[in-house]
Parts: sequence; C-alpha cells; structure tokens
Amino acid sequence: MPLSSSAARADAPNDFEAWWMPFTANRAFKKSPRMIARSKDMHYYTPEGKPVLDGTAGLWCCNAGHNREPIVQAIQKQAGELDFAPSFQYGHPQGFQLATRIAALAPGDLDHVFFANSGSESVDTALKIALSYHYVNGNGSRTRLIGRVRGYHGVGFGGISVGGMVGNRKFFGSLLAGVDHLPTTYNREMQAFSKGEPEWGAHLADDLENIVGLHDASTIAAVIVEPMAGSTGALPPPKGYLQRLRQICDKYGILLIFDEVITGFGRLGHAFAAERYGVTPDIICFAKGITSGTVPMGGVVVRKGIYDAFMKGPEHVVELFHGYTYSAHPLACAAGLATLDLYADEKLFERARTLEPKWADAMHALKGLPNVLDIRTLGLVASFDLASIPDAPGKRGFAGMDHAFHELGLMIRVAGDTLVVTPPLIVSEDQIGEIADKMAKTIRAVA
Repeated sequence: MPLSSSAARADAPNDFEAWWMPFTANRAFKKSPRMIARSKDMHYYTPEGKPVLDGTAGLWCCNAGHNREPIVQAIQKQAGELDFAPSFQYGHPQGFQLATRIAALAPGDLDHVFFANSGSESVDTALKIALSYHYVNGNGSRTRLIGRVRGYHGVGFGGISVGGMVGNRKFFGSLLAGVDHLPTTYNREMQAFSKGEPEWGAHLADDLENIVGLHDASTIAAVIVEPMAGSTGALPPPKGYLQRLRQICDKYGILLIFDEVITGFGRLGHAFAAERYGVTPDIICFAKGITSGTVPMGGVVVRKGIYDAFMKGPEHVVELFHGYTYSAHPLACAAGLATLDLYADEKLFERARTLEPKWADAMHALKGLPNVLDIRTLGLVASFDLASIPDAPGKRGFAGMDHAFHELGLMIRVAGDTLVVTPPLIVSEDQIGEIADKMAKTIRAVA
C-alpha cells in the first residue's frame, strides 16, 4: 500500500531526485552538490558550516547582503499582521507606500508602479502595457516588439521572444510573432578589457533605423534593452549608445523600455541605470534588488503619460486587464520598504559608486592569466571570458564555478565560459581583494 501523506513526508529521503532544478546541470549537480544551509551579511554557509563568500549577491539580488535584521524584522512583523490581501479591487497601505517610494527614486516622470512578482513577470507586464498603450491611443497597428541579440528578459513567452540568447529560445517553438532584434553591443576586438563603458559601439544603435526602414515605424510598439546586458556575461553599453536609442525612439514614437531587473537598486551606483546614463525610458522593469532577494517581487514603473492614457472612460471599468494574484504581496511590500530604508541609511548606492574604481582595478589586475580573453567591469560587476576547451564549450567555465565553491569557498556565476562576480553592495575593500585572489586561483586551476 502507498504511504499516507504524513508518513511519506516523514520517511522520504533527501536524495536530490525530486527537485528538477532551474537553469542547472541537474546530473552534474547531484553528483557533486553545492549546498547552502544559511546566510549572513556577505557569506553563505554549507550544511557543514563552511563559509562561502557570496560573489554573486545571491542571483544579482541580495544587494544589501544576507539576513539583514531590519528586513527580517519587517517581514516577521508583517506576517503577524496581514498575511495576504487581494490587489484586484482592494488595496493595503504598504502597497501604496512602496509604490510611492519607488516612483520617487525613478527618473523624470516615471511615477506610476505596477507590481509583479519576478523579473520575468515584470517584462511581460511592460510588453503588455506597451502594446495596450498604443491600442488605447488609436494606434493598434503598433504591435511589433524589438529586443536585442544577447539580451535576457526572463523566461515568459514575451521575455524569451524579445530576448536574444539562443539557449533560452531554441526549444520553445516560434514564440511571439512580430519580433525583431538589434545587434549585440559587444565586439571583443574593439572593446576588450574595458573599464566601464567602452568607447566603441554607439553607432550600433543606428540599426534601429534599419529595422524601422524594414517594418515601418507605424508597426513598432516598443524597444526593450538591458542598460547593461547581464545574464549573457555582463556587457556594458558603449558610450552614447543608450542616448542614441532614446533619440531614435522619440523620432518615431516608439516606446523605450529599460529592463533594470539586474541594474536596478545600486548595482551600477544609482537607484536605476537610467540615472547613471541620463536617459529617461518610458518604462522601467525592476525586481531582485527591490527586496534584496528576501521575498519575490517585481514590477514596472511607467511615465505619467502612459498611465494617463488608460484613465479614460467610465470610472467603474477596469482600465488594464492584467495583474497577478500576488501583486504587491504584503510581505514583499514590507521587505521592499525595509530594504529601501537600508539602502538609504547605509548609502549603499553611493558606496557602490565609491568602490567602483577600486573594484575595477582589482579585477583587471587578473589580465594576463591563462586563457583570459577579456575582462569587463561596470559598477560592482566583473566578467571574465575564458577560452573554451576545444569541442567542449562551457566546460572550463563550469569547472571554474565548481572549483571556486568547493575548493575556495567563493560563489560565482557562470555563463558558458564566462565567469561573473557581482557581490552585495556591502562588500569591503578587503573582501574585494579576497574575491580577486580567489578568482585568480580559480582561473589558474582550470587552465
């Protein structure tokens, strides 16, 4: 007879088989697990108690570090007062408070926030708002969406359609119709070993003119780009590139969406990368750092004119037929408010700007190590392109990630044969040195 549910829970072994892990080489992991049991500030700890320096801010998200007491207390307090409240036709104070705080951080007239629960949901929300905006303005022919090669915009069908990473697209059929792509901004020959934004490449934005010439502006709804392409190995934007995109979008009435799921909340030294580059997009997508990774949350911030375009017709009628059960979840809002307080109280965005040159110098000092083809730094981000092993692409990068964790107590990200480090914004100068030293040992170990 099958076990009862209670008996199954008590007796089920932790044999790693039941969990089909996301974006993970499952068979390799289960042969040599990289397990984490707890965290605090700049470190994770294995079940055996071994400290692991977090060189990834979790997954680009724990910008304030781990298990920070003000955030923990805010979540605990909220759980005891209001566990859940529907956001369809009802509201709660924390949702409005957090939206106001986020809008105050956003540039220009981006002052209306629509909440989601992840970066993927944020992107699909932004795309739907863009399409709907043109529809309600009488421009229903504007349905085409423009992404970029080597862009990452989550895993929803909208996000992978405008995204430009082959592995995220090729298994899932024809995706959304009416999508085109700008070229990648990266050219190793012209940009290798850049500190900050490379000098070469602003002209690549002019490819948008070619896409307009092919499809006609009257069919194009929006262009979506990451200010810094993150998941593809951290590709800083060329100087002037984003400004040029803004100009072309304005010229043809195309909405410009910045996917700031990674770059938002301090990673590049500002609340949003839009501020760093002096470019005001029409929509900003956010997630990850808004709660420092503690509770899932995402959303979009839109310009006043976009919001106002929907606020017509009978007042009792829903203006935008879109949303999620857990939009503005009370625990996520409490975490977000406490996180924003922590960012402000500890001046973590300013701290990232101050540390950026020290970080860049430490990471670029690894130039010349075996198989290092390129090093890129921007804000508190560094990526190391390693030469692939012949006939085994990605194997050197995977080995480096595994070696860093098991042998050196350092967590890093891997994208093919690119190793990426993006520490929490509370990283000390000594810990920057420790990361650089362990990265050097990792690179030598997989040479």
